[in-house]
Amino acid sequence: MGSHGIKDRVAIVGMGCTKFVEHWDKSLDDLIIDAADQCYASAGIDRSSGPDPIDAYWLGTAQGGMSGITLARPLQLQNKPVTRVENFCATGSEALRQAVYAVASGAYDVAMAVGVEKTKDSGYQGLNAAPPPNDGTARTLTAAAMFSMVAPAYGHRYGVDDAEMRNVLAHIARKNHANGARNPRAQFRREVTLETICGSPTVAGSLGVFDCAGVADGAAAAIVCRAEDAHRFTDRPLYVKALSFVAGNGGGLTDPDYDYTTFPEVVATAVDAYEQAGITDPRRDLALAEVHDCFTISELVLLEDLGLAERGEAWRGVLDGVFELDGDLPVNPDGGLKSFGHPVGASGLRMMFEVWLQLRGEATPERQLTTDRTLGLTHNLGGYPGEMVSFVSILGTEPG
Repeated sequence: MGSHGIKDRVAIVGMGCTKFVEHWDKSLDDLIIDAADQCYASAGIDRSSGPDPIDAYWLGTAQGGMSGITLARPLQLQNKPVTRVENFCATGSEALRQAVYAVASGAYDVAMAVGVEKTKDSGYQGLNAAPPPNDGTARTLTAAAMFSMVAPAYGHRYGVDDAEMRNVLAHIARKNHANGARNPRAQFRREVTLETICGSPTVAGSLGVFDCAGVADGAAAAIVCRAEDAHRFTDRPLYVKALSFVAGNGGGLTDPDYDYTTFPEVVATAVDAYEQAGITDPRRDLALAEVHDCFTISELVLLEDLGLAERGEAWRGVLDGVFELDGDLPVNPDGGLKSFGHPVGASGLRMMFEVWLQLRGEATPERQLTTDRTLGLTHNLGGYPGEMVSFVSILGTEPG
């Protein structure tokens, strides 16, 4: 890949995140203000006492609005550039990526990224953008149906029978619900037993209700600046070690060799991100990983695509507790999409918020990790097996 990286040149100095729930009593504007106010406060910024120190803003939303005015209006920004971006379910990560690179380029000293989505009032179930005209060969299956094809393909390739696969996916759901139950910002805050998960109605293929992430309303935000200026805002910044993004060309849908057991775009972003950050053994170097568990089977495959488990072995690690809160490498300690919920434009920044809390020792005591590792990973994807965008970030507490 062509990325040269910007390791340790930019730091995150403030973050905020709303609860991810069905916010019937809050508007999109309310969610933006809530996340932004938390973010300003964590960076020690009081906008009422002087000029706004943020030079430029990036807004990530898939369905919330069509221009930067969507952010400028509720925050009452004066003469500020605001760029609205969208990149499927990786929209929040895209907002952060562009803000970071704008600062790294020297164009701005301080920038802010905000991700937001308000879907529940409309009754939408996730991403429902109007499809552009096509030649009639585009896929017509739902997201659940597309991802449901991954489970039997994985089982067939690696010798995991249907009963064992059901058990593995149930363990992933149980883990993420247990983590979410310990998170006051999560959408679903109850632990769920393996028996309940395995007995839930099916949605598509072998995927049941508890294999699918919920849809929520929510917002998250981050303030970034040059690393050398981080001390102006906080004494505990997170340094950007790597950012990698890939937009697939959709070729998997027409490739007879694509077997639905891996997401090539994810592999590419992981390899690139690790090279940027200087990571040679992610399983041992990372304190935690936040991955895009839109479905339980996606988390299983992502563990391997991100190099956190050997090919064909992630299912054993799941059953052995490797990725639990007290495991060797906790995955989705905040509950993931599965329990935290998935407002499309906000999820990528929500993942970074959990890394922010964990590496600064500010997570709720019930899920605060105890580790001497100083790096965290976020992975955010959009699309479907065979046609996907993928984002990976590496964040750390120490420069150099």
